[in-house]
Amino acid sequence: MTARRGSGPTMHDVGKLAQVSAMTVSRVLKNDPGVSEATRERVFAAVDKLGYRRNQTARSLRLGGSGMIGLVVTNLANPFYSRLALGVQEVATEYGFRMLLSNSAEQAEREPELIDGLVDHQVEGLIVVPAGSRQQHLAAAMRHVPVVLAARPPAGLDTDCVLVEDFHGAREATACLLAEGHTRIAFLGNPPALYTGAERLRGFWAAHEEVGIEPDNALIRQGLVDAATAERATLELLQQADRPAALFCTNNRISQGAIRALYKAGITLPLAGFDDFDLSDVLGLPLTLVSYDADEIGRQATRLLIDRLEHRDTAPPASRRVTVPTRVIRYGSHSEDGNGPGHPPAGA
Repeated sequence: MTARRGSGPTMHDVGKLAQVSAMTVSRVLKNDPGVSEATRERVFAAVDKLGYRRNQTARSLRLGGSGMIGLVVTNLANPFYSRLALGVQEVATEYGFRMLLSNSAEQAEREPELIDGLVDHQVEGLIVVPAGSRQQHLAAAMRHVPVVLAARPPAGLDTDCVLVEDFHGAREATACLLAEGHTRIAFLGNPPALYTGAERLRGFWAAHEEVGIEPDNALIRQGLVDAATAERATLELLQQADRPAALFCTNNRISQGAIRALYKAGITLPLAGFDDFDLSDVLGLPLTLVSYDADEIGRQATRLLIDRLEHRDTAPPASRRVTVPTRVIRYGSHSEDGNGPGHPPAGA
């Protein structure tokens, strides 16, 4: 049995070889008296065979650590954050950590209280999706525990982060619409103060500049926070005399709101957006979606955090930035509808 390329053997690898769970491996390494001697011998034999280095969990527990890491997301109802949390939990379990989850509900003013609560519960480290651009409370938390940011970069902090190719994905998806001849593309975006909103607008704009077209500011809507606000914004755009020929949406909830608006208006328009979502492949709509592995964001963030925990007695490494790649997938028909690209379909 070989460990994953690019990393040493994990607790999961040891468990697989010893035919036990990663949690049982953790219990053996913590000298849990409830584990049988036979199981203990199999685990230690697997540790020796793989050359597994006992991780920080065992050391921290001997020193009175909690064995817990905290995760703060902005909207657990969004499937993106559910997947991210599953990625965090997967790697945390491999290393014998438990995860405490908090949801800020996209309310930046709530986040400091949630962070303080997790620190009070003696988590050994934090993974945070910041709800806003003000991050002083994270700097305060970093005096006690290491902090890794996910999906959004640090603002004035020297810490690790895991991001998505926001700019590249938005530019590529918008370029697909432009290549079809759609020159009036509406932009439906989340708040511009958010890193993702700003980067995806930048990619949208760059795709236009590359073909010598300037986006129409009258078709740009920002500050959309959920499907309902996206639906209202889309309906308003569709009621314009010179309505858009295609739509670009910056996340899955905005895409879903826009699709609902198109359905209510009885109109079919090509739509490009960030995030794949359930049933997107069976809607029969011309969809161009930026897809990526949200679980991997959580996995990468947890690996960075555990690496800092394992080396917290040494000089801290320089802050690191990991980027999760995107790819564009296309559903439905993207052929011309008889009216030519750039115009609404007949009867709409």
